[in-house]
Amino acid sequence: MASWNSTPLEITYEVLGWTAFVSWSISFYPQVILNFRRKSVVGLNFDFVVLNLTKHSSYLIYNASLYFSSAVQKQYFKKYGDKQMIPVAANDVAFSCHAVLLTAVTLYQISIYERGNQKVSKISIGIVAVVWLAAAVCVFVALPRHSWLWLISVFNSIQVSMTCIKYIPQAVMNFLRKSTDGFSIGNILLDFTGGAASYAQMAMQSIDQHSWVNFYGNIGKTLLSLISIFFDLLFMCQHFVLYRGKSSEELVKTSDEPVSENV
Repeated sequence: MASWNSTPLEITYEVLGWTAFVSWSISFYPQVILNFRRKSVVGLNFDFVVLNLTKHSSYLIYNASLYFSSAVQKQYFKKYGDKQMIPVAANDVAFSCHAVLLTAVTLYQISIYERGNQKVSKISIGIVAVVWLAAAVCVFVALPRHSWLWLISVFNSIQVSMTCIKYIPQAVMNFLRKSTDGFSIGNILLDFTGGAASYAQMAMQSIDQHSWVNFYGNIGKTLLSLISIFFDLLFMCQHFVLYRGKSSEELVKTSDEPVSENV
């Protein structure tokens, strides 16, 4: 495996990596704390949480396998060259473990707190069922040939797909309610910071190695950062510009008030 050519770039890489890890890890807490204080999950889209759990679970499988498995690493070097570096760092594995745990906690809150008439859609349930069924089939396909790199790339593709669609239900829900009340903006700001730091981390490694294999060799992480940043900007626009200062309760009261007539 290749080694670092520049110590400053190596240090910067580590700092950016742990910055992304801390930002992304902390990003789960504002929503959990908000739910706890309100004793309600109204305003938080349940499809977003369910899809997010599938996304982080598949991402954990990919990161842990590529980071710890010598068999997977051997296949990676065979495909991309033994002078390349593994595109998964310790902070990636740590983040994935933490993300699965906190997303599960959020799901537990959904089961015990006030949720109004909100529920998980049949579409999301169907998507999750199909995804894990397809993943199970891929496991049996990979076993005879020991195609471990291909197998974890499947899980990587799953997490990218989930990242592409998981934000959509929440964005649509905010649009229909004309409010972001119940959805923590602190989560989004920290997620944006993590995405930017992760992308910068990959750039540091590519600059040091004079190669962009790091980006297309770990396309999941690349797309994860870009897609997350796009939706984070969308949510910030909804919260700070489009629906600034509007709560769902105020909107309901306004719509229920009779129109006064001047005499």
